Amino acid sequence: MTTTFRTPPVAGALEDSFGRVARSLRVSVTDRCNLRCLYCMPEDGIRWFEKSRILSYEEIRRIVSVLASLGVREVRLTGGEPLLRRDLPVLARMIADIEGIEDLAVTTNGLLLRPLAGPLLEAGVKRFNVHLDSLEPSTFKVASRREDHALVLEGLEELERLGAVPIKVNVVLMRGVNDHEILVFAELARRRPYQVRFIELMPLGGGEAMEIEALVPGHEVRRRIEEAYPLEPVGRERPSAPATVFRFRDGVGDIGFINPVTEPFCGDCDRVRLTADGMFRNCLFARVETDLKAILRGGGTDAEIAAAVGAGVASKGPGGCLDLKPYYSDRLARKMWQIGG
Repeated sequence: MTTTFRTPPVAGALEDSFGRVARSLRVSVTDRCNLRCLYCMPEDGIRWFEKSRILSYEEIRRIVSVLASLGVREVRLTGGEPLLRRDLPVLARMIADIEGIEDLAVTTNGLLLRPLAGPLLEAGVKRFNVHLDSLEPSTFKVASRREDHALVLEGLEELERLGAVPIKVNVVLMRGVNDHEILVFAELARRRPYQVRFIELMPLGGGEAMEIEALVPGHEVRRRIEEAYPLEPVGRERPSAPATVFRFRDGVGDIGFINPVTEPFCGDCDRVRLTADGMFRNCLFARVETDLKAILRGGGTDAEIAAAVGAGVASKGPGGCLDLKPYYSDRLARKMWQIGG
């Protein structure tokens, strides 16, 4: 039996026709990335956004301020790889200072994290999600087509040294590539203050067309872990959180499962997105976008931005994860690095 949660309404809330209230905004600050993960990007030949298409920090701040006035309380900076954006701590401080924003987080692949962790924490970032598909240098090279594995581990160690815990480690499993490391990642979470989160492979990339064959269902991952280490259910950190969390009976950290393919959680979603080139998206799998950059650069008012966002939220469907089958054959025109993680 599936329990359906509803996000409590707030003043000026952005509510869709299904009663879901948008409280969380993912802001992509760049489409560029310094990895070429198998399921996400081709190895070469990528056409990046022209610089003129990318929102400035002032434009991002203005949009976030408008959404904060409408009830958005959480912001996550994503990419591409957000740490590639020059002076990212400056933007972090600009957002952290916005009235109404209660939580600011960053999702990163960790390659540039060691020197930037401290400045980002000082600027107001409270949480980090670090993407890492392998703890083995050789498998990391296969999965990411790069050899900078040690840099990610150094970034994780720096977060731990600075006390930015618990640290969330995102792992996308691919059958035949890195699923042999399930227990290795579980052991990492038992020993360190990490929440290792296994994310089911989704058809959003522009890399290898491998999703159906390579998908490792979350229930299989959980079974394989529990054969070695007993787990106790914790549930979700909040009703709209995508991860279902389990605690080790004899460990420090915990395990999260994000299963959008086999266990869609669209009914509880409170997330909306702003792409690096200024498009508002009401869903990761949205087929329609709202061009906020055109409003900004055309001299539009905050009220016009708010109206456009409100209309975008109101038009949100039941959820793109509820039926992912069409996306495996009809891949989205926008790729994940262009949308934001």
